[in-house]
Amino acid sequence: MEHQGSVGRVETRFHTLDGPFTVQDGDTLAEVTLAYELYGRINEARDNVILVFHALTGSQHAAGYNPDVPGLDGRWTEEMHHGWWDGFIGPGKALDTDRYAVLCVNYLGGCYGSTGPASTNPTTGRPYGSSFPKLTLTDIVDSQMRLLDELGIERLHAVTGGSVGGMACAVLATRYPDRVRIVLPIAAGFETTTLQVLHNFEQMFAIITDPEFKGGDYYGGPGPELGLALARMIGHKTFVSLSALRERARSEIVRGEDLGGYRVGHHLESYMLHQGQKFVKRFDANTYLRIMTVWQQFDLVKEVGAGSLPELLARCRHQRWMVFTIDSDVCFYPDEQEAMVAELKRAGVPVRRYTVHSDKGHDSFLIEPELYSALLADVLAG
Repeated sequence: MEHQGSVGRVETRFHTLDGPFTVQDGDTLAEVTLAYELYGRINEARDNVILVFHALTGSQHAAGYNPDVPGLDGRWTEEMHHGWWDGFIGPGKALDTDRYAVLCVNYLGGCYGSTGPASTNPTTGRPYGSSFPKLTLTDIVDSQMRLLDELGIERLHAVTGGSVGGMACAVLATRYPDRVRIVLPIAAGFETTTLQVLHNFEQMFAIITDPEFKGGDYYGGPGPELGLALARMIGHKTFVSLSALRERARSEIVRGEDLGGYRVGHHLESYMLHQGQKFVKRFDANTYLRIMTVWQQFDLVKEVGAGSLPELLARCRHQRWMVFTIDSDVCFYPDEQEAMVAELKRAGVPVRRYTVHSDKGHDSFLIEPELYSALLADVLAG
């Protein structure tokens, strides 16, 4: 029998927002559907909801077992069936579904059921492709707050997320300060760093220069598979520490693929190639570009609307923040969380910081619940 995870078998739900949605760039989507999953029960007061933001290439499927999401053109691969945060969500776990209702939503622009570039444009009857609007992280957060409104959830008990999801926490906390009590960003920052800009650009360049990208209008054809695989390989080495990467790659079978005259001959090469090849099967290149651009051009003060970062953070003085650092992280380095905490303290926001000691790198927040759970549970319980 298939292992069904901490909350058992679950299904993705779909909600179409009432009316059109206008993004910060000025473009309007006539219709927006958001894919989401909910674990646990919303209480009578409707104030026990924890919103979880997924990371760059994540999905709404954070917990339990979900073998199928319709309409995804094969992207719901076996890798997706088990919730990506299953070790954190469920009865008696850090995000305890006996106490809280845990909500996770696929980002606007995503490729797992929310309206995105691969979705059908109701005006043309064809995939949006290159015509899909440019997004900001604030657009993504705004769309989810519209969903909360229409689900009758006025105030969140907490918001949490890792990586880009942690940056989304900062947007929600500052743009909607009266709608959340506890803010729990993990391995994130208040800005996009120089190194992130470089890594992100390399990945974007890999995709847009693939001849099969065709300006983003590749649906119905092979698509930019080589470019997307290369983008994933570039990004993957920042998600995993080198020691963890070496350990994982030891068991990799070297198949000796011929890459245009170069034959793979090292287990590290084989491992990275495998990461790229399996990613292409489950993700859409246009979505990758849209969410990567959201990260690349992130400007918290400008997007949310304030004169300065201290002014923006001052809105959060009634909230409680816990900032998580991973000491081996080379995607969001620990000094980024140190800077976050310094800015929060300067603005008078109650904040604590906790450093997770791990040899797994950035991915620690996905795969080592035992290092986070006790403190997360304690903070959520107040």
